[in-house]
Amino acid sequence: MTTAATRIRLLVDKAAALPDVRGEVEANHNDNRWWPTSITDTRMRMLVAGWSTRVSYRMIDAYASVVTAAEALGFDALTAATDDEVAAFVAPIGLPTTRVAYLRSLTDLVRRWDKDAIDPTAEDVDTDDLIATFAEQVHGASFKVAQCALLYARGYHCGIIPVDSGMVTRLAPALDITLPSGPRAHEVLRHRLEATVRAQPDAFRALADRHGHDVTIPASTAPTWWVHLVLIYFKRLYLNGPSPRLCTRRPVCPDVVDCAHVRH
Repeated sequence: MTTAATRIRLLVDKAAALPDVRGEVEANHNDNRWWPTSITDTRMRMLVAGWSTRVSYRMIDAYASVVTAAEALGFDALTAATDDEVAAFVAPIGLPTTRVAYLRSLTDLVRRWDKDAIDPTAEDVDTDDLIATFAEQVHGASFKVAQCALLYARGYHCGIIPVDSGMVTRLAPALDITLPSGPRAHEVLRHRLEATVRAQPDAFRALADRHGHDVTIPASTAPTWWVHLVLIYFKRLYLNGPSPRLCTRRPVCPDVVDCAHVRH
C-alpha cells in the first residue's frame, strides 16, 4: 500500500505534466497575478491576500485593478479612510462590509504585533502560531485566509502551502487522505503537504525540471510554492468540474487523467 507522501508525489508528477496546469504555474510562479511581487509592504500583502477571498477567476482583472489602486494609495491611507470610502474602493470585487471589517481587524492585529515586537516575516517566528492568531483575530480570515496572508507576507518560498476549501473537499479524497471536519482540516492538510515536500525537496525539484516548467525556484528552499501552484491549478482545472478526463478510481488507480477507466 502506498503512503500518503508517495501518493502526493505521484499526483504532483502527473499534474505537472499536464500542459494546461504547466501554463498556469508558469504564469503565476515567479510573479503571481493574485499576489504580485510589486507590493513590498507586509501589511498591504496581508490585506491583499484577504481581499482575494471569494473573488472568482473571472474577476481577476477587477481584482488586479483594486490591488493596483490599493498599492498606489498605501496601507496607512486606506486605514485612515472612512468605512464608506473603503467600501466604495472595494466595490468592484464585492462584499464591501466583509472587506472593510477585514481591514479594520487586520490593522488592529498589526498594531498589537508592533507593540509586542512580533515581526511576521522573521525567520525565527513560529508560523503555526502566527496562522492560528491571524485566523482567530482577523475578521473573516479562518485558517485558509491566514495561511495565504502569512505566505504572501513572508514571500512565496517561505515554506507555507496554503490549502483552500477545494483542496480539502476534492484533493484530499483523491489522495486518500482523511481529514477532520471543520476549519482545522485546512491546517492538517497543509502540514501533510509541507512535510512531504520538505522531506523530498530534490525529488520535487526534479519534477519541475522533468516536465519543463519555466520557473525560478531558489536553490536554498524546498519547492513548496511550486507544489502549491501545481496542486491548486490541477484542482481548479480537473477536480472542480470534474474533468471528463479525470480517472474516477483515484487513488486506487495511480493514473490521474486519460487512463483506461476513463475510456471505458
